[in-house]
Amino acid sequence: MSVEVKVPVLPESVADAIVATWHKQVGDAVSIDENLVDIETEKVVLEVPATVDGVIKEIRAEEGATVGEQEVIAIIEEGATASASAPEPSSEEKPAAVAEEPQAANADDADKLSPAVRKMLAENNLEASSIKGTGKNGRLLKEDVQNALKAKPASAASGEAEVKTPQAGERNERRVPMTRLRSTIARRLKEAQDTQAMLTTFNDVNMQAVMDLRKEYKELFEKKHGTRLGFMSFFVKAAVEALRRFPAVNASIDGNDIVYHDYYDVGIAASSPRGLVVPVLRDVDQLSFAGVEKTIGEYGKKAKDGKLTMEDLVGGTFTISNGGTFGSMMSTPIVNPPQSAILGMHRIEDRPIAENGEVVIRPMMYLALTYDHRIIDGSESVLFLRTIKECLEDPARLLLEL
Repeated sequence: MSVEVKVPVLPESVADAIVATWHKQVGDAVSIDENLVDIETEKVVLEVPATVDGVIKEIRAEEGATVGEQEVIAIIEEGATASASAPEPSSEEKPAAVAEEPQAANADDADKLSPAVRKMLAENNLEASSIKGTGKNGRLLKEDVQNALKAKPASAASGEAEVKTPQAGERNERRVPMTRLRSTIARRLKEAQDTQAMLTTFNDVNMQAVMDLRKEYKELFEKKHGTRLGFMSFFVKAAVEALRRFPAVNASIDGNDIVYHDYYDVGIAASSPRGLVVPVLRDVDQLSFAGVEKTIGEYGKKAKDGKLTMEDLVGGTFTISNGGTFGSMMSTPIVNPPQSAILGMHRIEDRPIAENGEVVIRPMMYLALTYDHRIIDGSESVLFLRTIKECLEDPARLLLEL
């Protein structure tokens, strides 16, 4: 019996997807739940598993093709085996280009490489001819490149060790296709700048109290909860308290209406191999410090492994971005629409400040709040940021909700 392989159901905000990488070819045996193909959307890469045991009878959408929701992209012959796979099509049914295709694929032929493989090779400065392909007819697969990177020293895996120093007079260029995610990020950020009246306000926060608290309880916290006590949980909890006081910061504009959200879904901007992603912590007001830290840790691992799902990324009423991870001293983050504000964290740096009439050295961090001035007044933004500052400089406020 022939079974159709379809594109998964896509969220309302995603119109179509691109076939990134086929892990199976016509005639290959497949097992139920085995990943057949990666489908790249503007948010995540979706894996499409086999629903039955059998053999790939037909592939209807090649790598690089744009496909829609529930579109049939392949046919599986249920119960068949690779040795008894579907017969070869007749010369009348088989296109001439396919009939004349050589049986052995050349790994360094760019036309035979999927977009995902080409991108990985370019980003890591690798030559296709230096890697043995394990796909059909020696085809180079994404897994082959990943295995080659794992086998290299860490310093070389990033590609830095293999970048040749340009010689005098050389003017080399590299052209790499922009991923669908990167293209979407660019479009959405530009739309935000064009449609919102964005303004940024700044403040600084003395992180001494938080650092002392972490130093005193971090070992006990990790022992009890099985996760480290980081800075992000303090910022998330402080943001929730500020959002409670200033609901406009947790709202969004829909046409001529302002939509106020009575829940707190906070997105945590993070980098991944595919670009910027913003997984969302749901109902953070109901999470403990340990719950926040565990969820962030799980999202971080999933982002690194490329395992974030569509459900992990959709929604969100407010976003926190930590540029301090990369050493940023100050920035003006861009609001993630349809949200109305984003909080920017930065690096902690010892600076002299006045305290009780004396100059002392304290670990200070600059905070930035970029907001949509159409819905949030300047006074609200300043008081919102001051609330976060007060909660962080006196963490007891977070427990007592003061």
